[in-house]
Amino acid sequence: MALAHAILAALINAPCSGYDLAKRFDGSVGFFWSASHQQIYRELSKLEDQGWISCQTILQAGRPDKKLYTVTDLGEQQLKKWIAQPSEPTPIKDDLLVKIFAARVASKETILAEIEQHQKAHLEKLSTYKNLEQHYFRNPQKLSQPEQFQYLTLLNGISYEKHWLAWCDGVIELLKGNGEQEIGLGD
Repeated sequence: MALAHAILAALINAPCSGYDLAKRFDGSVGFFWSASHQQIYRELSKLEDQGWISCQTILQAGRPDKKLYTVTDLGEQQLKKWIAQPSEPTPIKDDLLVKIFAARVASKETILAEIEQHQKAHLEKLSTYKNLEQHYFRNPQKLSQPEQFQYLTLLNGISYEKHWLAWCDGVIELLKGNGEQEIGLGD
């Protein structure tokens, strides 16, 4: 997936400034497609040059002018075309798994500390996702179709974090030698 498509997806619901887009991106598409604010601003220029988005300059007194970006008809067509193309599963590229694979050269304590750090990060992310679910998606059956699609991406994030937490729990149990814990997805 190109960053262009992620930006179009974040912009499709409503026009916004580059600054607001970067903030919106961080709180939506950014959960599963990361990009720096600098990358987003560069891509906005390219998308405007391609005619996929338009930009309206809003004059502001005492502040720099504000640029408001909107997806054009051509941009929406490109997004629809991209959505219709089959997606290949993304290959795993994870530093932690490479470290675990080669962990025989490190101490068990080093690996446990790394796993516990990841466990904490996944707990925090799961908490964020669960809070979003409680705040925005309390009754999934009553959501509009666009909201249901957003909810489906959130459910994937929740499942992903739960999977990692179950795996971390199993690794910690196995490495600490506390019984015969099976490493897996849990129940």
